[in-house]
Amino acid sequence: MIIIISPWVDKLEAVYPEIREELIELLKFPERIPAFHQISPDQKRISKGNNWKTFGMYVFGERIDANCRLCPQTAKALAAIPNMRTAMFSILQPHYHIVPHRGPSRAMVRVHLGLIVPKHQPEKLWIRVDNQRLHWEEGKVTIFDDFYEHEVWNDTDELRAVLFIDVDRPMDKLGTLVNKLFFNLMKISPYVKQPLKNLAKWNG
Repeated sequence: MIIIISPWVDKLEAVYPEIREELIELLKFPERIPAFHQISPDQKRISKGNNWKTFGMYVFGERIDANCRLCPQTAKALAAIPNMRTAMFSILQPHYHIVPHRGPSRAMVRVHLGLIVPKHQPEKLWIRVDNQRLHWEEGKVTIFDDFYEHEVWNDTDELRAVLFIDVDRPMDKLGTLVNKLFFNLMKISPYVKQPLKNLAKWNG
């Protein structure tokens, strides 16, 4: 279930300090960062109020230029990741639970780079993927298959933030062809078009 992808993982972890610093600058103006469901209405079941905020830089391969300009070091690191589809800062407020859910497809795997991780009471901060509980570590990458049911708890008194990335699942030639068709269909679907439209409006 846990998938290891290299060699770009080490390179991403190496620029963690610069990425974290850009996030810290953004967090000085939290009102400028939308809740996940404000950008992607499909997430209303798992994103409530202002408890889960996201700052998107790529949506299914579409670069969000305005946001990338605000985070040039993060954008540079993302551009170096092969077959990267979606990327955003994922910011979870204290005492919030993302209820169990699944990703949209087996075509991708999920990557989290820990940026702000409360260090006390790790039993109160975790992600469950299928039957495993995982814990983030600042500056370290966690990779998992989000097509399995997963949920997140931040029951600490501090926010948790990660760089959230989706990359293509390694496949054979036939699987790669099928995935390419899937991504082309997704790009013209409301699932992708609506968030892009909402991001443009938010940044306008």
